[in-house]
Amino acid sequence: MQIDLNADLGEGGDADEALLGLVSSANIACGWHAGGANAMRDCVRHAVQRGVAIGAHPSFHDPANFGRKEMHLPPDDIYAGILYQLGALSAIAQAEGVRVAHLKPHGALYNQAARDPAIAEAIISAVHDFDPSVAVFGLANSRFITMAREAGLVAIEEGFADRGYRDDGSLVPRSEPGALIDDDDTMLEHVLSMVRDKRVRSVSGDWVSLDVRTLCLHGDGPHALAFAQKLRSTLEANGIDVQPASSLPH
Repeated sequence: MQIDLNADLGEGGDADEALLGLVSSANIACGWHAGGANAMRDCVRHAVQRGVAIGAHPSFHDPANFGRKEMHLPPDDIYAGILYQLGALSAIAQAEGVRVAHLKPHGALYNQAARDPAIAEAIISAVHDFDPSVAVFGLANSRFITMAREAGLVAIEEGFADRGYRDDGSLVPRSEPGALIDDDDTMLEHVLSMVRDKRVRSVSGDWVSLDVRTLCLHGDGPHALAFAQKLRSTLEANGIDVQPASSLPH
């Protein structure tokens, strides 16, 4: 078995360099919810040194709320914003001799794209028009994944080690009980169930079928690095090889 491990980086956390030694894909903040030009360049350089695949992590232009507040913008605005952020990271990557391999929306943009076809289409169109070889990461089983594949993009289904799931496969909103899992053993059981058994237990206790190809490791928690180390060793101990998403079957 194989899985990609990704982390959201360049968001001001202290563990970025260390996390790059444990993950296979990096989602780099493009300045609209966190980060900036220097942070992007630093992340790209460190990712190159570690052999980690580089991805764009665009968001709504909302640094005050870390990109986690839902916004209802015209699709053309979202399209232009994705191109703006993707283009900025791509220019930095190109200067370092590499390319952007994937794009993963951040925060509210990610969650809204999973359920709103207009937002999903704006993101997908921007990626396709920029470079159709750039893959997209999205919530497993979501409409976003289906639409991306219909548009001819490589769509990578994502699972979350530290997030609770509803019965429909969506994430429990952060404002509700059960949204975050903070016990290491529970998170490891959660991950192994997704990778080995292709299912996850929802907050109601029901099983939800998922076929994830990448797992998100949030890098901004107080114990993010320690958990990342434990997760990587647990995967390897269970015969699960960590590889960039681009090398996995889709």
